[in-house]
Amino acid sequence: MVHAVSAARPPRGAKRPPGGSAAAQPQAWGDHTTRAANPAPANERLASVLFVCMGNICRSPTAEAVFRAQAMRAGLLDRLLIESAGIGDWHAGQPPDSRAITHARRRGYELDALRARQVRREDFARFDYVLAMDLRNLRDLKALTPPDYRGYVGLLLDFAPRLGLREVPDPYFGGADGFETVLELTERACERLLEHIRNTQRPA
Repeated sequence: MVHAVSAARPPRGAKRPPGGSAAAQPQAWGDHTTRAANPAPANERLASVLFVCMGNICRSPTAEAVFRAQAMRAGLLDRLLIESAGIGDWHAGQPPDSRAITHARRRGYELDALRARQVRREDFARFDYVLAMDLRNLRDLKALTPPDYRGYVGLLLDFAPRLGLREVPDPYFGGADGFETVLELTERACERLLEHIRNTQRPA
């Protein structure tokens, strides 16, 4: 059962750490070298997926870890490129939120090695799917998307319409229930995403 939490907007007066606007120019932030264990060359991949949230410390690294675990169980991890990034640069180079790490670990997901980075324009040349956690993230991503991009930019939860939700609520300013909600929603949506990729991408 998905916990009911208020979505997407922080409490009145709450602010993220300073460091730029949500639509700041993308730069190369953080170190993602710990993420991928020798994925297949681009011409042998099923797909490449980038999960995006506001700061890349709660929702998108959780989705990355969940999707990576599901791909591993399906025997497809080496045929997928999976990363995450943030719209803003507030947390660049930092590990995920300690609460996200704790709640994910209880379900068997490890987030410790991940480091936040900001979305960069080159990502649209690398990733077939660029998936936002909420509509604000999606709006910012579309503003960055090159006109000749041929991949898919959309919401993660749109791959799981039966959830009845389109946005993964931001748990940053909330309590424990918010992080559990992120896990529940991303687990179910990532299952559908993996099913979609297996059914639509080219065979090996």
